[in-house]
Amino acid sequence: MPQKSVCVYCGSRNGTNPAYSQAANQFGQLLAKEGWRLVYGAGDVGLMGEVARAAQSTGGETFGVIPVHLLQREVGKTDLTRFIVTETMHERKKVMIMNADAVVVLPGGAGSLDELFEALTWRQLGLHDKPILVLNIDGYWDALRTLLQQVIDRNFADASLLDFITWVDSPNDAMSALRQVLD
Repeated sequence: MPQKSVCVYCGSRNGTNPAYSQAANQFGQLLAKEGWRLVYGAGDVGLMGEVARAAQSTGGETFGVIPVHLLQREVGKTDLTRFIVTETMHERKKVMIMNADAVVVLPGGAGSLDELFEALTWRQLGLHDKPILVLNIDGYWDALRTLLQQVIDRNFADASLLDFITWVDSPNDAMSALRQVLD
C-alpha cells in the first residue's frame, strides 16, 4: 500500500497565540508517527517551518513545494525529503494538492485562505474528491465558518459546500478524522 500524504496549508508567520505553533508542532509529529508524508509550502518560517521541523525530527518524510519568488522570503527549506521549486503560485498549489491524499488547514493568512478556497472550489467542481479538514485551533477559523454559512444562506452556494469541509479542534482530532478517510 503506497504511503499516504497530507497537504498542510498554514501561515508563514506564527501568529499571536502560542497554541498555533504548538498545534503545528504536534500535527507534524503525529503525521510522522503515522507514517504519512507531509506535503507543504517548503518554507522554514512560521507555522510552515514548525510543522516541517516537527515531522522531520520525528523521522517523517517531507515534500516541499515553493515558487521561485518566495525562496528568500519564506526561507526555502532545502533539507526536505523532496524539494520542488515552481515558477508560479498556481503551479505550487497544483503540485501540492496533486501529491496529497488529504488537505489540512492550520491557522494562516491570505495565502492559506487562497489555498483552502482553491482546494474547496476544485472539490466543489469535482476536480478532486480529497478530504479537506480545517484545524480550528482556539476558534481561529470561527469567522470563516460563519462566512461560509452566510454564503449558503444568501444563496451563493448550495448547503453541500459545507459537506466538503471537516472542522476539527485539535491535532489529535484531525488525525482521528484522517484515519477514518485515509485508512
